[in-house]
This record gives sequence, structure tokens and C-alpha cells, in this order.
Amino acid sequence: MPLKLLLNAKHISKISIIRLCATLPTKQIKTFSDIFQECSYRQALNPGKQAHSRMIVSGFTPTIFVTNCLIQLYIRCSSLDYAHKVFDERPQRDVVSWNAMISGYAGCGEMGIAREFFEQMPERDIVSWNSMISGYLQNCDNGKAVDVFVEMGKAGGAFDRATLAVVLKLCAVFEDCDLGIQVHCLAVKMGFDSDVVTASALLGMYAKCKNLDDSLCTFKEMPEKNSVSWSAIIAGCVQNNQFIKGFELFKEMQGAGIGVSQSIYASVLRSCAGLYALRLGTQLHCHAVKNGYRPDVIVSTSALDMYAKCGSILDAQKLFNWMPKHNLQSYNALITGLVRNNLGIEAIEFFKLLLKSGIGFDQISLSGAFSACAAIKRGVEGLQVHGLAVKSTLKSNVCVANAILDMYGKCGGMVEAFWVFDEMEQRDAVSWNAIIAAHEQNGYEGETLYLFAAMLLSRMEPDEFTYGSVLKACASREALNSGMEIHGRIIKSGMGLHAFVGGALVDMYCKCGMMEEAEKVHCRTEQQTTVSWNAIVSGFSLQNQSENGLTFFSQMLEEGVKPDRFTYAAVLDSCANLATAELGRQIHAHIIKLELQSDVYICSTLVDMYSKCGNMQDSQLMFEKAPKRDFVTWNALICGYAQHGLGEEALKIFEAMKLNNLKPNHATFVSVLRACAHMGLVKEGLHYFDTMQTDYGLDPQLEHYSCLVDIIGRSGQIAKALKLIEEMPFEADAVTWRTLLNICKLHGNVEVGEKAASCILQLEPQDSSAYILLSNIYADSGMWGGVSKMRKLMRHNELKKEPGCSWIEVKDQVHAFLVGDKAHPRRKEIYEKLGLLIGEMKWVGYVPSVDFLLDEEADEEEQQGDLQTCMHNL
Repeated sequence: MPLKLLLNAKHISKISIIRLCATLPTKQIKTFSDIFQECSYRQALNPGKQAHSRMIVSGFTPTIFVTNCLIQLYIRCSSLDYAHKVFDERPQRDVVSWNAMISGYAGCGEMGIAREFFEQMPERDIVSWNSMISGYLQNCDNGKAVDVFVEMGKAGGAFDRATLAVVLKLCAVFEDCDLGIQVHCLAVKMGFDSDVVTASALLGMYAKCKNLDDSLCTFKEMPEKNSVSWSAIIAGCVQNNQFIKGFELFKEMQGAGIGVSQSIYASVLRSCAGLYALRLGTQLHCHAVKNGYRPDVIVSTSALDMYAKCGSILDAQKLFNWMPKHNLQSYNALITGLVRNNLGIEAIEFFKLLLKSGIGFDQISLSGAFSACAAIKRGVEGLQVHGLAVKSTLKSNVCVANAILDMYGKCGGMVEAFWVFDEMEQRDAVSWNAIIAAHEQNGYEGETLYLFAAMLLSRMEPDEFTYGSVLKACASREALNSGMEIHGRIIKSGMGLHAFVGGALVDMYCKCGMMEEAEKVHCRTEQQTTVSWNAIVSGFSLQNQSENGLTFFSQMLEEGVKPDRFTYAAVLDSCANLATAELGRQIHAHIIKLELQSDVYICSTLVDMYSKCGNMQDSQLMFEKAPKRDFVTWNALICGYAQHGLGEEALKIFEAMKLNNLKPNHATFVSVLRACAHMGLVKEGLHYFDTMQTDYGLDPQLEHYSCLVDIIGRSGQIAKALKLIEEMPFEADAVTWRTLLNICKLHGNVEVGEKAASCILQLEPQDSSAYILLSNIYADSGMWGGVSKMRKLMRHNELKKEPGCSWIEVKDQVHAFLVGDKAHPRRKEIYEKLGLLIGEMKWVGYVPSVDFLLDEEADEEEQQGDLQTCMHNL
């Protein structure tokens, strides 16, 4: 209500004033100053207005003190317009009047108006200067706050402990330790260093400037310690991740008889979250509830955050429901906790509840919502939250912009991600990491390396996450030279021994085939984590050096590093590559002991391992026992049956997969088409090939065309198979041509075989198998001139046929055999048994087929006498 309307009011209610006065002591009922002060304390605006009207109507001329009480009333009730009018209409003002107006406008964020009052003041005191400094600090204008402090010193203003406390808080916000040390010197000079308020501000400043040692030293030298100083030092330990030290001080504080405050409970609960100490955190929460802090929203929010970070998300949700009052921080803690525990859908639901609550949201709420959308790859919801961020003007916040960028990257929206990155007014290392990781995760390895170069040009220093993304890009492209250049930069940056970066380097070198370099990096890495061990074990498996991978797995166990599901998956892959079923069973037993058998990733790997070891019965059993099956589990079983020539069973599993509403992927159809090839099902193979695109929207890849060539070729339609290769949308690779060459060997087609062999040798000149297969085609057709030509070409190119190899596992030991092998300790018994078998074969009339041999001197007779020669040499 405007002031002049108050003056002209014909009817003024006395009821509110009488009720208010009734609550005051008898001696104070008659004074307006007491009524204004009581209304100010209670923030009772309407009774205060009525008292003001009563004062005007009564003709009472207020003193400066009464006027200041009235101004303070309106300021406390956020009615600055009324306060300003009272200030303007009263000619009698003192420094308290001016200071009240300055603090009022500063508290509402109107620093421009506050500065005008400050400049117009006829006389300033220390409160005036402190109000301006704290006002700028509260409104995050730290630069101007420092300017006012410097101006105060130049004007000869006397500092008090409140000034020093505010400036030290400013240093903490800036993390400007140098300025903080100067203020510390000023405090010592003025004798304020022994004051508990100034000392508490000092130790808080040092802690926030990441200088915990000086903070602890300041605390130790304090002659007097109160709850505030204990709270500041414990909070400082938590901020610097010295959680154990924080608990030690907490215990010392209790020994000194200091009661536990709200802020101290919050700090020690954060320590429990940092240490993942759920049991201790639960005890501290019970202690807080017992001491009457159950309704306290700050303590409850800290406990909620602790439960979420310790993985007890159910307790976090229970506590949220149990809280009598929620604030924005409690919603934020639960939303981020749900995201951290891979409950993205639930996090989005709680974000919706936050919007309905009317509390509002901030950058943490939005970042949590974007992270939830990214975790479950819900781009549509992410787009809606993005719209909400734009409307709220928080989109320019760098944390929110980074979360938007990360969400679009993980949802595959690369155009939107790059648009957000391009529109960012401010970029930090997280922004660059997000856009680089987005390109790497979506298969744009070339752009990943380009953006890394752009980041360096912007003079932004990469961190371990940056290097992790670019090294993955190098690994995917097998770009060894780029990877080695980045490795050199990592060494120069001092992160060469970092565990995370070391694991990425090992992975890069492994995928580039540089196992020796990978081993060196692994051995040099400090604090070898499970991730770095996984990288080297899986790397050896990937490069078909599974024996070395198993050796490193043994070393890992000897050094006490606990394997995880990725480790066991890599080891099971090694067992599958070596077909060591017995070792695979031992690893399986270890997995059961650690209760990892329910993991879908482990189950899929076990199904694959048993099938590759030739044990389809156990493979099927693992598949049936799997508590949860994804498309990888189904693919592993289908592939296993297809590889063992059990095409009918493979197709049955495929049909069952469709009945379970699981969408096949490219790998599924490779196995299905192979099964059709083994069974000679041309019509069915063509049908499945067509349904890939029509029913599932999967574009056939080169592997699928290679399988189709095999299906058509095995049916004798070699010309059609050749036409398919020539017309397919991909350039045929050596595998596709080799498939056709094998078919030509099967059907004795010389002309197409020559073409296929020629194409193979153009792609892989050192491939001896092309010479072998073509020579055998010539031999089957009686074209001995062609056979001789192949021999000469191989001798000229210094090519040799890889010797045949077989192995068998007996009592945990693998016995390997090569053609003409003389190294086995029981070779005499082996060759004697082979001699008996060959003799029986000849007796029943079996004549072995003679394929092409590499040695020019070798002929059919020498091949048949090879066994006798070996036995004679024994």
C-alpha cells in the first residue's frame, strides 16, 4: 500500500497492533520503536504497516532511532520501496540509516543502488565498508569486493574482525592463497589472529585453497576453539579428501566436550560417503537422530547423500520419504544418487516430482536430469529437459552446458552435441572432454583426433579423461603413429605413470599389435589397477597370444589384485581360444565362488567358452541356467551350434530368440547364415538375408555377403556366387574371395578359382593358402603344369605352407602336435600307434588324397613314406 494512502486512511484496524502489543512486556507497550523491532524480528509486515499508520495519524514525530527501526522493519520484510520512501521523507538520518539501506539493497542483489547510497553517504563507518564488501561477495562479484577492500585501505578505514572474516571468505571463494596470506599478516599485525572468529576464517580459507597443512597449523595455534572453529577444520579435511583426519578431529572434539553441531554432522557424513563407510555412516545418522536432528534438513540431506554414494539407494529413498521437509539439496542428492546407481528412469521420475513441488531447480538438478537421460539413452526426454534449461536461462551455465553436451553424445545426437559445443560462451576441460568422448563413442575417430588438436590449440591442457578418449580412438583406428605421438605428450605432461592413462595406453598398443610395448607400459604403470590388468590380459587374447594372457592373469592373482567380471571374461576368452576346457571349468568354479555367475556378461562368455571348447552340452546348460539373457547370450549359443555344423539346432535357437521378443543384430545373422551354409539351405539362407533389412532394418555387411557367397557356391551355383561378389555394395576382401576359392576347390572350377586366387594375391601377396588351394584345384583337374607353376611361384616368393597343427588336453596339460613333429617326449609311442592305424586303413583299401606339397622335390610317394621316415629317425 503506498505511503500517502496510509496517511489518508479513514479506518485503521487496531486489533493487530493490540494483539502484538499484548505479547510485549508491560513497560514497552507505549513505544513505537519496540513495536517496529518486534514486527521486524517476526517479519510481520501487515502489523508493522498498521503501527506505521497509527504513528502517522497520532502526529507522533519519530526520532532517528524510531525511523531506523521502521526502515529496518521494511527491509527485513523485503519491502524496499517502503523503506526507501521512509528514508527519503525523513530529513534526520545518521550513518545507521545509510547502512541499513546499503545492506538492504545488497541483500536483494541490487548492488548498483547500494553503491549509489554508499557514494552519497556524508560519512562512512566500518559497517558501511563491510556491507559493500559482503554485498559484492554474496552477489558473486568477487572482483568488485576486492576493489572495495583495497579502496577501504587507501581511505584509511580501520579494519575489524568482521572485515577480515569477509575478505578471508572472499579469498576462499577465489582460492587465492597469496591474498589470504597477506590478510593473515594483516590480522597478526592488528592482533586479530588470536580472535576465534578471525582464526576460524583463516583456517577455512587455507583449507579451501587446498593448503590443509597451514589450516591445521592455524587450528593448533588457536588459544580458544569453539564449535565454529571445530566445524571449519573438520569441513576443511573433508574438502581436501582427508576423511580419516576429519574423523580423528571429530573424535578429539568430542573428547574436548564440544557438542556436535549441524555442520559437523554434515561434514562427518560426507566423510563416510567419501570412504564408502556405510556402517559408520548409519551409526552417525542414528547419533544425529538421537540428538534431535531428525527434522534438520541439512543433516538429513547429508545422510541421504551418504546412503546413495555408499550404494544403499533403498535407504536413501526411505530417508527421503521419512524427511518432514524437503529442500532443493535433498532432491538433488537423491536424483544424482539414483543416476550414480544406474537408476536413470527413477532419477527422471524424481526430477518430475521436483518440478511439481514448486521448489524450483538449479544447475545440479538439471545436470542430474541430463545424466539420467544419458544413462538410459533417452534423447527425447533429454530434449525436453534441454528446453526447460533454455527457458530457465541456466543453459549458459558451464556445468549445465557440459551435461547437455554429454547427454547428446551418449544418445547419438552428434549434430546437436556439436551445436551445443559451438554455442558455448565458456568452455572448460570438461567441455572439451565431453565433445571428444562423444565423437569417440559414436565411431568418429578421425574427428576425435581433430578435436584433440583443436583443444591443444586453444591452450586447454588435456587431463587423463582426454587422453583416455583419444587413445581409444587411436586403438579403434589402429593408428599406431598417432598413438605413439600422444604417448610422448603424456610422458611430457607427467601422466605417463597414471593408472587410468596407463590402462588406455596398454589397450591402444594391444589393439595395434605392439604387445611388447604394451607389456612395458603395463610394468611401468604405478598402482596397477584392475583396469590396467584387464587391458593387458584381454590384449594378449585379442592378438591370439592367449598363453601370455593367462600368465598375466596368474601374476595378477599373485599380486593380490581382485579380478572383476571383465577380467574373467578376458580369461574365459583365452580358454576358448586355446580350447582348454578344463581350465575354463576351473575359472567357472571361481566365478561361482565369487557369485558372479548371475552377471549376463559372464554368462554369455561362459556359453561361448564351452561351445568353442567343443562342449555344446555345457554351453546349452549355461544358456538355460542364465537368469537373464541378452542378445549376446543368444548369439553365443547360435554361433556355437553353427560353428560345429549343427545348423538345425542353430536355426531352432534363432527362432526361439525371436519368440522371446529379442531383436537380432548383425552378429546373429552371421551365425544364422553360416548355419544355412553348413546345411545347404539355399532358399532359407536367401530368406534370412532378405529379412535382415525388411524386418529388422539391418543393412547387410561384408560378412553377410561372404556367408551368402558360401551358401550359393556350395549349391554349385559358382557363376551366381561370382556375380554376387562383383555386384555387392562393398569391395570384396580376401576372406570373401577365399570363400569362393574354397568352393571352386569343392566343385573343381578352374576358371573361377584362378580369378579368386588372383584377387586374393592382389590383396594379400604373402598369403600361401591361395597358392595351395589353386594348386590343389589344378591337381584335381590333372593340370600338372599349373601345379608346377604354383610351386615355382611359391619358391620364388619364399612362401611356405603353415604346418598342420592339432592338440588335445589330458589331465590339465595341453599336448600340441605339428606335421613331422619329433619334440614330444612320447613321440615313439605316438608314431607306433599312427603306423598301426595307417596299416589298418590301407588293409581296408583306403587311399589318402594327395594335396599339393610345398617342397618341389616332394611327391606322392614321399608323402606316403613320411611317417616311415619319421619313425626311422626316432
